[in-house]
Amino acid sequence: MRLLNIVLDQHLLVKEEGRWRQLDPDSLEARPTPSDADLAIFVEDAIIQDPLRYGELLPGEYYPFRTSTGVTITVDWDFLSLHQQGADTRWIDRIYSIHYLQWNGIALLDTVLGVVGLILLLLMTVTGSAMLLRRAE
Repeated sequence: MRLLNIVLDQHLLVKEEGRWRQLDPDSLEARPTPSDADLAIFVEDAIIQDPLRYGELLPGEYYPFRTSTGVTITVDWDFLSLHQQGADTRWIDRIYSIHYLQWNGIALLDTVLGVVGLILLLLMTVTGSAMLLRRAE
């Protein structure tokens, strides 16, 4: 259970059966998802902390919210959290995909290319070791 005081009033978050629910702290009734305008106020309050990174919310861009710096923000109302995705997030996701040999989205082809890459790496290692040993003689 968590009690939070945000720009939209106080919010009580309760975890029931592995799922978070948001309640009104006074009545303990389920709190409905607010309007897009209220969610925009919530997001605006969060992004004002770093205006260089987020810029300003683009008018009329609701769910997902978009900012003037190209960041996309979604709201998880039940957990009362924000999720962002920008150019840096896309770059990290791409590096992750390359690192885990997810190059083209076809699992079989990615596996074959990964095995071929490992064979070539081993071949280079053996060749380099042979050249080093031959030079040492």
